[in-house]
Amino acid sequence: MAQKRIEYQGRAFDISYEILHPGATKDMAILHGWGSNKELMKSAFSPYFKSYRHLYIDLPGFGGSSNETVLHTRDYAHILSRFLVELNFSNDIVLGHSFGGKVATLLQPKLLVLVASSGIVLPKPLSVRVKIALFKCLKNMGLASWRSYFVSDDAAGLSESMYATFKQVVNEDFSEHFHAFKGRALLCFAKDDTATPLHTAYVIARLMHQARVAAFEGDHYFFMHAGERIDAEVQQSLERMES
Repeated sequence: MAQKRIEYQGRAFDISYEILHPGATKDMAILHGWGSNKELMKSAFSPYFKSYRHLYIDLPGFGGSSNETVLHTRDYAHILSRFLVELNFSNDIVLGHSFGGKVATLLQPKLLVLVASSGIVLPKPLSVRVKIALFKCLKNMGLASWRSYFVSDDAAGLSESMYATFKQVVNEDFSEHFHAFKGRALLCFAKDDTATPLHTAYVIARLMHQARVAAFEGDHYFFMHAGERIDAEVQQSLERMES
């Protein structure tokens, strides 16, 4: 594991990362989702994409990477863009899971691999809407300290800055950004995913100019057991780009 300091908007971010296959001539950056880290992505993809130099990154505020301020998704993308330049790492292929998919989209790679990416806003279940309304009532009564009883699993245990960041990014509608993406995209989504349902992949594909959907069995973390097929799907997309 290594760390590199990136300066952005007057703040320093110590980014933890790891490079596999350093002698390869082609680059592939791999971004984790919210609440995760580079180790999860490495365990899923390190046996595959053997002709690529893998870059696994802890996004600011996760794993071994620091963050003490409130960030938007575009801030993550700006930080990562500077980081790639500092490492002399191309963004020809960027793979992103869930929240990492939104960051990857903003990096504008030649081939974007979205794995169960977030970015299409879904209606909240009634139980969640009730919980939000109840918390707002308690907050107005001066009982905001009860927040820990109402936050989602994705927000539990976060620092104040990361909780504020979570609130900024969790309900972003990324439709315009998906439409603005100019490269080729591969959308890998799972049939039983309730966080980013398969039907949202087709919504994203319609917004993009050159995108195709690959459907998988499993849930939001299907990729943990689907690295070999995702590798094959990426190779197929690359062949289409070259033909």
